[in-house]
Amino acid sequence: MAVVRIFTGEDGESHFEELDASSHPGLITPRQASTVVFKPIPAGYFNDWHPAPCRQYVITLRGEAEIVIGDGTIRRFRPGDVLLAEDVTGRGHTMRTIGDRPCLTVQVRL
Repeated sequence: MAVVRIFTGEDGESHFEELDASSHPGLITPRQASTVVFKPIPAGYFNDWHPAPCRQYVITLRGEAEIVIGDGTIRRFRPGDVLLAEDVTGRGHTMRTIGDRPCLTVQVRL
């Protein structure tokens, strides 16, 4: 299972890193979650540049979303995809829903 990590680099920009759970065993083990939120995101939604509000796993349950980072790299997240959001400082990233269906995520705040 792959987990995509988004983090702030020394340049103040967000970067993606693909992590393989088999080589990062602490990634999937139980952690203390402060909050779990089911978040519906409407079709046509766009959130301009922003950092993650906190360290959190974002798991896409339904629909599709796209995240863009400062260098123009685009990643799409579909049902079953896991994002570890750690870019809590700097410029952050943009996010939008794709297509005419709403997106549903579960956010596990760490």
